[in-house]
Amino acid sequence: MSGPTKTMTVLTCAALVLTTAYTVALGSSGWLWFGLVILVVATIGMAAADSSVPPSPGSRPPGTTS
Repeated sequence: MSGPTKTMTVLTCAALVLTTAYTVALGSSGWLWFGLVILVVATIGMAAADSSVPPSPGSRPPGTTS
């Protein structure tokens, strides 16, 4: 996973915790849960796209030959 994908995953988990806390404290909000579902789907899509991209040839450390 690349840096932006990890960041998106962390933000999605934080949104899940905050949405759950809001629901427990103040009651359910359908729009919050809808937004969270959209965020989860976007995160899954980002992770899937990130895992399907092969590494570029220039990603080897300098001085390595193969």
